[in-house]
Amino acid sequence: MPKITKDAALNYHSKGKPGKIEVVPTKPHSTQNDLSLAYSPGVAEPCLEIEKNPETVYDYTAKGNLVAVISNGTAVLGLGDIGAAAGKPVMEGKGLLFKIFAGIDVFDIEIDEKDPEKFIRTVKAISPTFGGINLEDIKAPECFEIERRLKEELDIPVMHDDQHGTAIISSAALLNALIIADKKIEDIKIVVNGAGASAVACTKLYMSLGARKENIIMCDSKGVISTRRTDLNESKKLFATDKTANTLSEALVNADMFLGLSVANVLSADMVKLMNKNPIVFALANPDPEIPYDEAMASRSDIIFATGRSDYPNQVNNVLGFPYIFRGALDVRAKGINEDMKLAAVRAIADIVKEPAPDVVNSAYGLQKLTFGREYLIPKPLDPRLITSVSMAVAKAAIDSGEARKPIEDWSAYENKLSEMMGYSNRLIRRLTSLAKSNPKRVVFSEGNHINMLKAAITAYKEGICIPILIANVERINRIAAENDLSLDGIEIIDNRNVEEDSTRDRYAKILAKKRERHGWTYMEALEKMNDRNYFGMMMVETGEADALITGIYSQFREFGRSALDIIGLGEGYKHFSAMHILQTKKGIFFIADTLINRWPATETLIDIVKQTHDAVRFFSTDPVMAMLSFSNFGADRDGSPHEIAMAIQHLHEHNPEICIDGEMQINFALDKDLRDKMFPFNKIKGKDVNTLIFPNLSSANIVSKILMEMGMSGDTIGPIQMGLNKPVHFTDMESSVRDIINLTTVAVVDAIVHEKTDTRKM
Repeated sequence: MPKITKDAALNYHSKGKPGKIEVVPTKPHSTQNDLSLAYSPGVAEPCLEIEKNPETVYDYTAKGNLVAVISNGTAVLGLGDIGAAAGKPVMEGKGLLFKIFAGIDVFDIEIDEKDPEKFIRTVKAISPTFGGINLEDIKAPECFEIERRLKEELDIPVMHDDQHGTAIISSAALLNALIIADKKIEDIKIVVNGAGASAVACTKLYMSLGARKENIIMCDSKGVISTRRTDLNESKKLFATDKTANTLSEALVNADMFLGLSVANVLSADMVKLMNKNPIVFALANPDPEIPYDEAMASRSDIIFATGRSDYPNQVNNVLGFPYIFRGALDVRAKGINEDMKLAAVRAIADIVKEPAPDVVNSAYGLQKLTFGREYLIPKPLDPRLITSVSMAVAKAAIDSGEARKPIEDWSAYENKLSEMMGYSNRLIRRLTSLAKSNPKRVVFSEGNHINMLKAAITAYKEGICIPILIANVERINRIAAENDLSLDGIEIIDNRNVEEDSTRDRYAKILAKKRERHGWTYMEALEKMNDRNYFGMMMVETGEADALITGIYSQFREFGRSALDIIGLGEGYKHFSAMHILQTKKGIFFIADTLINRWPATETLIDIVKQTHDAVRFFSTDPVMAMLSFSNFGADRDGSPHEIAMAIQHLHEHNPEICIDGEMQINFALDKDLRDKMFPFNKIKGKDVNTLIFPNLSSANIVSKILMEMGMSGDTIGPIQMGLNKPVHFTDMESSVRDIINLTTVAVVDAIVHEKTDTRKM
């Protein structure tokens, strides 16, 4: 991880619009009618409904998805009491994390008040605005009383994350560390260094999980908190021990766990050596832990180690918990966050790592494979499973414990909603996946020795999406699988270069030579083509020995296009084929064509693209509303591509009136139906929202789709999806992730199912 410099940090927070968050309107606001609905006089109606029934505030306002991050700046990170204003960058950062990880909106509120009673009154006074309160960076012991009172006196979730966030995440790590250490929580001896809010909350939660108070020793800056001391406040008295140990070093003799929530360098290697077998050491001081990572790992080989830092394994990071805890609590309109909900979050977080991490996580952290063990006790912050696993566990616990006011009836639908919220999947791909699993097809992965292709094939097989056939060198692919701990059980591998010439290669060559004999091909030329994985794989599809093919990571598109035309050929009635991407954006799903194949399409080509895209969009169970894009509107420019588009539109309106399409038009008119209908009331898609965009050339389509993806304006994408070929052969991008390839494989399987039904009807 690169070093964070002062200049880099200051530039990050100040460059462009200062700060890290903003308010974004969620309703139309471009017309006078919109503004009249948003404010006066229309806004009076929801006000009156809420007056009659206060619970409808969740229906008509943002309250149900709005959390306040509130602080007085008295204990900001490791900076101490720096004041409310100085703590604002941290609160904004917390708001950003709520949004990006759980889709929760936040107002950060910095209150310049240190008196607990006045602080409590202020928070209570503004609480009707919010669905939940996240208290942050408030010093102990005041934070205990503030949280206790607010939880008692408010009917919305309240949590001081500095206390409970660290407690929940470290508890999950502890449960898994105990599995590795082969110890039981009720038997272990725990030493806690630090007696602030986090330390107290962690210790209490460990006790809720089964740790015994008599087995816990807590230390502060003066040493062991013992019954012999007379300087203890109420929170410390709870953990005073009558054991004879006075120093941290003495307390660690035969200890099973060290929890540090204090300062750097208070723990030495020699102290670690005093601990029991398989010692669990959580050194969570930030930015520098109680013992440096390298020193801890060198102290003994059986150590199980965690820190609060992202550049070492096992980061105890509150972001694993608070976004999803509030997500689950908000979604059931919980009255609070109780112990059952916290324990449910602990167990859900702990359970996630029992399964191998998804490739999206491995890729994000530059790792080959994360599996449960000493260096993988808890999930990584970017693990997409957190939002479903933790949020659902918290919501269920809230319902079961009587904390919820809005029970969830359909848990499958709720899980889908959570997944869609962060763009990890969407209804479309899930619907296709269900269809693919109902009738999995044989899919050739012609570049089977590429690690992403290999992982995608194995995952698709395990998920029941397809029956993969890898074209690859057997020795090489076995080596790659072994290096990445991948199982090839059930996976067919064909080495096209080692197939007997007088068998499969010979048979394929004869079929191809016959197919291309009027194009100058000879048997020997066709036989040579069988050395090419794409030609060989496509012959498998052509002969029916496979149902679909995926390629593209190594191959150039021109080569793919040539082999596809030579072997598979074009669908009936077409002279061209094309490609489409499906983009999930904040404004919904859009289908974009042609993103890969036709550089400067003439009228005839554009007509084929429109027909193919129309059928493809319907294939995805969506009614296409299509716009042909240009820099010109409806004949304003009579030259070049606008003219070609105008001619295509004229032909389509005359010969294909069932296709809902118009153009040529600029992108703003395509996407804003009110503007389009006002300026061009004669248009053929009047009153409709466009969901399918046909671009005038390859450059514009490819650039727009890529820029949307790279600038984060789209979520999941599917494609490129080939259209117009006789059989399902699909070409992916060289930068495709494992999930991209799996999505495209799913499309290919469904494509094959449809082809099979069509061929049966023809017979």
